[in-house]
Amino acid sequence: MQRITLAAALFLAAVPNAVLAQPPAPALVAPGFEVPTSAEGPGFRLKPLGPDLVKIDFDAYMSSVEHLQQTFTRSPDWPRAGITDADAMLDMQTEAARFAARKSFAYSVLTPDGLRERGCLYVSPSPVPGYDAVVRIWVTKAEYDAGFDAALEIWARQWIAAKWPFRKVAWPGRSIDWATWDALTKTG
Repeated sequence: MQRITLAAALFLAAVPNAVLAQPPAPALVAPGFEVPTSAEGPGFRLKPLGPDLVKIDFDAYMSSVEHLQQTFTRSPDWPRAGITDADAMLDMQTEAARFAARKSFAYSVLTPDGLRERGCLYVSPSPVPGYDAVVRIWVTKAEYDAGFDAALEIWARQWIAAKWPFRKVAWPGRSIDWATWDALTKTG
């Protein structure tokens, strides 16, 4: 007999049956599209986020908690003090599963030798009608101060346009200011 935890029981009781009965979200890209599993730019390389990167990913975002809360998430929920190794691993496993299911694509932006993470790049479905995808980028505070954020954005825009099948991409916090994006997601 399978046991259910108290937390799971409370969650299931709080979620309407209509939500639980919804079909899984469709893939972000067509079955025939070959998703990039690596890419290189000037002074960096991309690699899909996954369990093998948990330590360097954790070190990167924990080095820049306040910076990321203000520039990337605009929330005190991530990153935050107290993230456990188990939390970090679950996050990496979740990102890898989404990538494998073709639902969203999270990449670590690594130094060429792969020993340090400079930031991350995410390609996700858009919650706002009229956009095929959303691309979000973060870099550590040190990389931001060194000007890498702007350089990575320029490269990423070219890479997305050349390698991905999207017609219209949203770049929240960049070509769409956060206040406008937040308002669009509430009405979308």
